[in-house]
Amino acid sequence: MAWYDLAEATGDPSLRAPYDTVLDYSLRTYAGFLPGHPDRRKVMDRLHAFSYFLEGLLPRASEPRCGAALCDGMRRVEHWLREIGPEFERSDVYAQLLRARIHADWAGVVPLDKSAAEWEAGQLKEFQHASPDPRIDGGFYFGRRGDRWLPFVNPVSTAFALQALQLWEQAKQGGGQAHRHLLI
Repeated sequence: MAWYDLAEATGDPSLRAPYDTVLDYSLRTYAGFLPGHPDRRKVMDRLHAFSYFLEGLLPRASEPRCGAALCDGMRRVEHWLREIGPEFERSDVYAQLLRARIHADWAGVVPLDKSAAEWEAGQLKEFQHASPDPRIDGGFYFGRRGDRWLPFVNPVSTAFALQALQLWEQAKQGGGQAHRHLLI
């Protein structure tokens, strides 16, 4: 997506070629990515990677092939997240799926499934940690196995979660952006 955004920022469409190459390959192969492993914990890790694919579709979400893959991909992530979540769940996957839902809605491609988004936001909020240690107070745990938190607060998970929850609050209030912000 950085190549796509660089082309947008500079006005040089030739910089979009690497994005287009990866997009074409990904659209041809994504259906076989999930579950992709017999170990369900590894499938959860693959959901994180797959969610980057969903985000990568957003610049072209209005194109039928990309919009269909985005819709299908969100359903796949939701299915596996709910299936595996009671055993092992990652906060960043909830955040990535919620972000993808909101951006897809704002792009006019996939109407926001408000009940699914509400559930994902609620699950995500459970990962936020209150601590007397100011270094981790308000941060988000990386993951949970069953009813046990994994013993660390992750800054990337925290950033994803805070962004997703802010977008969710904006979406609930009827706000939204008609365009995607560039990465660069």
